[in-house]
Amino acid sequence: METAFTKLVGVEHPLVQTGMGWVAGPRLVSAAARAGALGILASATMTTDQLRAAVRKVRSRVPEGTPFGVNLRADAGDAPERVRLIIEEGVKVASFALAPSRELIARLKDAGVVVIPSIGARRHAEKVAAWGADAVIVQGGEGGGHTGDVATTVLLPQVVDAVDIPVVAAGGFADGRGLVAALAYGAAGIAMGTRFLLTSDSTVPDAVKAEYLRATVRDVTVTTAVDGLPHRMLRTELVDSLERAGRARALARAVRHAAGFRKLSGLGWPQMVRDGLAMKHGKDLSWSQVLLAANTPMLLKASMVEGRTDLGVMASGQVAGVIDDLPSCAELVSRVMAEAHSVLDRLHGPHGAHSPDTLPPPG
Repeated sequence: METAFTKLVGVEHPLVQTGMGWVAGPRLVSAAARAGALGILASATMTTDQLRAAVRKVRSRVPEGTPFGVNLRADAGDAPERVRLIIEEGVKVASFALAPSRELIARLKDAGVVVIPSIGARRHAEKVAAWGADAVIVQGGEGGGHTGDVATTVLLPQVVDAVDIPVVAAGGFADGRGLVAALAYGAAGIAMGTRFLLTSDSTVPDAVKAEYLRATVRDVTVTTAVDGLPHRMLRTELVDSLERAGRARALARAVRHAAGFRKLSGLGWPQMVRDGLAMKHGKDLSWSQVLLAANTPMLLKASMVEGRTDLGVMASGQVAGVIDDLPSCAELVSRVMAEAHSVLDRLHGPHGAHSPDTLPPPG
């Protein structure tokens, strides 16, 4: 199925496996890429040396020339260094969790890297498109992790109408029906996080995957208790306790986690302070919220790496409530595309003017 996105990036299918911290490592990314989707490495929880090693590991596991991407924190103090690494290693796509600067976009594009920021508002899409972004991933409020409050079905058509670059839809997608719906809105593909997390290729511990599979739609909540920003995750006893905790207790916990993340990431306190200043300015946060943001990587690591659901949090899209199996990435991608083609066949009927493979490319 060819769309403006598949032509831009060079993947077989208009599907993206999103960059999830502690989850989107070489094993998952290479499996998604081999299946014909765009796999994206999550770099925010890696040192630069670890990122370079991860990029090379993915490349060693996929056929030569297979495209994949790296997700970056645009507000990180070492973002320019990571951009240089992406260019040096010949990575096809740079994905950003926050809007990158005009300068970073230009530097990447000059090197032939496709730039795809993730955005959560129409105005953000318009800004990065004006700065030269090649495409955008637009996440509605159903999406996991940090999220907004506008549903994908409302946000997506706004963005499609506002920009003339390919738009990839995220937030609430898990199957071929969702892909067809996104195409109907004018998107050029879909991005999935939780659905790829819940595959046999994901390194998330089995006990944690079981928690996701047990969850209903009502078990996925949005809380500000973790880092002061709206964060969609599974509701657990830990989340309830964080919401009940007083400010002093929450800040004390954040200080401990900040120290832990400093040791884990290799960042010095000055760099962490600079990152905090950038975060505070970019999102108009209080210093208390900036400090609480140190909770996120360590609480996610506890669950996603160590399997401690009692000590960690589990970022999740609402779609977790309708997922009930753990296919491989190859099985998942094949299933999604087969269902999409089947739905399109039914919609076109026997007298349809187009086959699914010759649809005018969306976006």
